[in-house]
Amino acid sequence: MRAAGNMGLVAFIMLAPQVMPRTTGKEPPVEHPTFYRTTHVDGHSIFYREAGPKDAPTLLLLHGLPSSSRMFEPLFARLSDHYHLVAPDYPGFGHSDWPDPKTLAYTFDHYAEIIGHFTEALGLEHYTLYMQDYGGPVGFRMALTHPERVQALIVQDAVAHDEGLGANWKPRRAFWADRASNEAALRTNLLSLATTRTRHVGSDPNVERYDPDLWTDEFAFLSQPGQADIQSDLFYDYRTNLAAYPQWQAWMARDAPAAPRHLGQARPVVRAVRAGGVPARRA
Repeated sequence: MRAAGNMGLVAFIMLAPQVMPRTTGKEPPVEHPTFYRTTHVDGHSIFYREAGPKDAPTLLLLHGLPSSSRMFEPLFARLSDHYHLVAPDYPGFGHSDWPDPKTLAYTFDHYAEIIGHFTEALGLEHYTLYMQDYGGPVGFRMALTHPERVQALIVQDAVAHDEGLGANWKPRRAFWADRASNEAALRTNLLSLATTRTRHVGSDPNVERYDPDLWTDEFAFLSQPGQADIQSDLFYDYRTNLAAYPQWQAWMARDAPAAPRHLGQARPVVRAVRAGGVPARRA
C-alpha cells in the first residue's frame, strides 16, 4: 500500500467522528463488541478500547483535546466487523492515570514514547494511524520513529503546517512566547465552556444536530482537579510541533503511505489530498 516518491496520499477527514449520520430503524447486532481494558505502560495505567478481529487490519485511533478514546465509539460500532480497532487514552485523559505534572512530563515527545510502548505491549506490529487533533503530533512522532509499522494515515483536524492555525491561535502563540504573563488568558481561550462547545459546533448554524452532552461532558472533565495544570503543560509543549512541521512535511512528501482505499470509498466525508497538502484550518 506504500506509495512511491511524492505521490503518497493521506486521507483528511473533515467531519468529527461524534457527528455521524443518524440511522432509522434497528441497528444490526454487532458481531465484535467493544472491550474496555487497561494495561500498564512505563509505570502508568493506560485505558483503551478494543474491538474487531485481531487478524483484521489494525486501526490505531489517537484522540485529541479534550476528548478521549470515547470519541471513537461511533466508529467502533460501524467498523468493528471489518477492522481491529484500538483506541488508547493518553495519560491525563479519560480513564488512564492522571499523574501530577510534577511527576510526569506532559509533552508530545513523551506521549509518542508511551503510546509507542503501548503498541508494543499489545503486540501491534503494523497499523493504520487515525490521528485526530492532538493525535497528529503524537502519531507523526510515532511514524517518524517507526515508519515500518505504519501502513496508512487518516488525518482529521490535525495540521502539519503553520498556515493551518487560524486567528484563534493568537493568544495561544502569546502564551508560548511568555507563559507567565499569558497563562490566565490561555486557560480561558483553550479550556472554557464556550471554547469546548465551539470545538464541536464550530460555525455550523444547525446547532440542533449536535448533542450538547458532547461538550458539557468534556467541560466537566476539564474542570476536574489538576486538569487545568495538565492541559496547560501539554499545550505549552505544543509549540514544539511547529518546529517539527518541516520534518513531517518532508516525510509525507517522501515516504507517507497511501490512504486506505476502502475507507476512502466508504464515506464521502473523506477526501484524499497529496501528502503535504493543506486541509481545513484548526479552531
